[in-house]
Amino acid sequence: MAGQKISAPKGVSEYVPGRSRAFEFVRDNLISPAKLAGYQLIELPVFEDTDLFTRGVGESTDVVSKEMYTFEDRGGRSITLRPEGTAGVMRAVIEHGLDRGQLPVKVWYSGQFFRAERPQAGRYRQFYQVGIEAIGLEDPAIDAEVIAIADAGFKALGLSKYRLEITSLGDAQSRAAHRTDLVKFISTLKLDEATAERARINPLRLFDDKREEMRAAMADAPLLLDYLNEVSRTQFEQVQKYLDALGITYVINPRMVRGLDYYTGTTFEFVHELLGAQSGIGGGGRYDGLMEQLGGQSLSGIGFGLGVDRALLAAEAEGVIATSEFVSDLFIIPLGEPAKVQALVIASKLRSHGKTVEIAFGDRALKGAMKGADKAGAKHVIVLGEAELASGTVEFKEMETGHTSSVKIDSLLEVL
Repeated sequence: MAGQKISAPKGVSEYVPGRSRAFEFVRDNLISPAKLAGYQLIELPVFEDTDLFTRGVGESTDVVSKEMYTFEDRGGRSITLRPEGTAGVMRAVIEHGLDRGQLPVKVWYSGQFFRAERPQAGRYRQFYQVGIEAIGLEDPAIDAEVIAIADAGFKALGLSKYRLEITSLGDAQSRAAHRTDLVKFISTLKLDEATAERARINPLRLFDDKREEMRAAMADAPLLLDYLNEVSRTQFEQVQKYLDALGITYVINPRMVRGLDYYTGTTFEFVHELLGAQSGIGGGGRYDGLMEQLGGQSLSGIGFGLGVDRALLAAEAEGVIATSEFVSDLFIIPLGEPAKVQALVIASKLRSHGKTVEIAFGDRALKGAMKGADKAGAKHVIVLGEAELASGTVEFKEMETGHTSSVKIDSLLEVL
C-alpha cells in the first residue's frame, strides 16, 4: 500500500527548479558587494542557547516574546532556532577571539532563519537572509559603507522602486533623556496589559506597534531625534554627508525603531513600494553595548540583514528577473553503449573546465532525447553514434538558431 503524501510544514519558503535559479541569482547578487568590500564568510549554527537571544535581542521584542522556536534538547538545555543573525555572529566573535585581532571584524553570512509568525505573502516561518557585520570601530564612514553595500546589492538585482529610510537612535545619554519624557507621555495613554508591560521594558517598542489605534495614540509622542546630544547629532550628520557623497538617496524617518532592542545610533531600513504590507526588504543599524551584554569587550558594531525571499518577490514585482529555466552549455545524446561511455568521458573533461554538460540517459530514442535537450534549455546539442565515434567528428547544433556545423570531438572545449 502506498504511503500517505507528506507536505512541507506551513509557512516554510522553499525553492525548487526552476524558481531556485532566480533565488540563487538574488542571494548571490545581494552578498557580492560585501565580498568586494573585504567581508569574509562566517558560517554559524542554526540553533543556539536560548539565553543568547533573550539577552541579545531583547525580552520586550515580539521576536523573543512571541516568535521564537524554542525547545528542550535531550540534555535538558533550552535551545532556540535562530530568529536573526547578529547575536550569533557576536557570540562567535567573542568565543573565537576575533575581536582581539584586526579591527573592524568584517564578516558576511547567509542562510535560514526561523520565526513562529502567521504565514502570509512575504512573511514566512522559515525565511532566508544574507547579512554583514562590521565590529570594533565607531567611525560614521563605516555606517555609510554598510548602507552602501546593501544599496549596491539591491541595485545589482535591477531594483529601483524602493526607498532607504534612516534615523539615529542616539547614544545612552540621548536615549535616557528621551526615555524620561516618553515614559511621562505613555503614562497618559490607556494601554492593555500586554502593551503596558512591553512599554515598561522598552518604551520605544510602542513606536513599532502596527495597530492603527496605537499609531494614533503615539502620533504626538516625543521623538528621539529631537533629544540627540551633540556627539550623536554630529555622528548622524556625518553619516548623511557620506551618503550624499556616494549619491545614495534616503529619507529620514524619526519614528523608526526597528524590531530588535540592541539598535543604537544609525538605524536604517529599505522599503519596497510594490510589496504591500510586508514592504521591508532589509535593514539594520549600529549596536553599541551588545558585545558587552553578551560577555565580551565594550565594542561597537553595525550590520544589516537583507531578506532574500522578499528581494526575490520585489524583483519579480518589478519585472527585472524571470524564473528562468536551467541552462546547460552542451547536451550530449549517446546512441548505444560505446557512445554512452564516450559521452561520460567528454562530459567529465568539459565539466572540469567549468562547462555545464548534461547527458541524455535512459537509452531514449533520438526524437525523445532532442525534446529533453529542448526542455533542459540546452544551448548546444551533439549526437554520438557509431559514425561519430569512428570519425571523431560530431554535428554541433545551436538550439536557438538551429545552425549546425561539423566539429572535432577533441575541439569541443574550444568551440564552447
